[in-house]
Amino acid sequence: MLMIGIAGKTLAPEEHDWIRAPMVCGVILFTRNFESRSQVAALCAEIRAVRGGEFLIAVDQEGGPVQRFRDGFTALPALALFGERYATDAAGALDLAEQHGWLMANEMLALGVDLSFAPCVDLKRGNRAIGIRAFHEDPAVVAAFAAAYVRGMHRAGMAATLKHFPGHGSVLEDTHFDAAVDPRPFDVIERDDLYPFAAGFAAQAEAVMMAHVSYPQVAPEPAGYSPHWIRAVLRERMRFAGVVFSDDIGMAAAESAGGIKARIDAHLDAGCDVVLVCAPVLVAEAIAAVAARTPPSASTCASLHARAAPEWTQLLASDDFIHTRAGLAALSQESVA
Repeated sequence: MLMIGIAGKTLAPEEHDWIRAPMVCGVILFTRNFESRSQVAALCAEIRAVRGGEFLIAVDQEGGPVQRFRDGFTALPALALFGERYATDAAGALDLAEQHGWLMANEMLALGVDLSFAPCVDLKRGNRAIGIRAFHEDPAVVAAFAAAYVRGMHRAGMAATLKHFPGHGSVLEDTHFDAAVDPRPFDVIERDDLYPFAAGFAAQAEAVMMAHVSYPQVAPEPAGYSPHWIRAVLRERMRFAGVVFSDDIGMAAAESAGGIKARIDAHLDAGCDVVLVCAPVLVAEAIAAVAARTPPSASTCASLHARAAPEWTQLLASDDFIHTRAGLAALSQESVA
């Protein structure tokens, strides 16, 4: 299946056809699709009118540097701030991270968005793309935060997506722009990078997003193209039964598989359930590339649909929301290394 990007703040005529395509299961929204809270809520309703309630609408609303919707929403602190607070107040930091997940999810659910691709459980070890998006460098600390954040999202009624499997934090390169190769052996990756994922799975996270990183001591291809990583490690060794997303096929590190069809085929054949096609310019070609495939069962992504839809004004007036927003605002004033 495909999850696609759209170009603007309303649907173009051809985008109606894209959304109706049998192999398209959802839309991912970006800042280019956002003008105001009311506008993006109307866009979500417009998408639903084309395809219905079983169609997924997603966004990256992590907080910090990756927050697609800002004006009219809580300014969500970067996850690294929770890691810094952990050094002096571990219990308080974990509780506040859970509240971050709860508040973020509630704000998105109130719009009509099913899924925010969160949390990022990569290790904070200097990667150019991850940086302060990561909680901490210590696997055990990140594991504790992963479980807390998933609990918060679940309490709001949103599924959680752990990213970027099997770990993007221990390489320098930003895979949006460059290929990335992690030379470490599997036992080190399992000890460090997989530890937070295991904690997230134990907390019942419903999905993972794969990394466009190669780990040549484990498998020759980038993880999202790797049957070994997806089938042998993720499915069999870690017993994960949820939904597997690729990262965006428009990223530079995805080009190793070839053209658009080759990238999509490599992801799906390796075991990904959903391939992200974020750039609208690639969508028509991507839909054509999967036209001969049989759409999977609708149950594949059933666990990802919103389980609650709070009313916006009631949400903003609730004591829990007011208290949580104040706590996050105070944390946002702290510096992040």
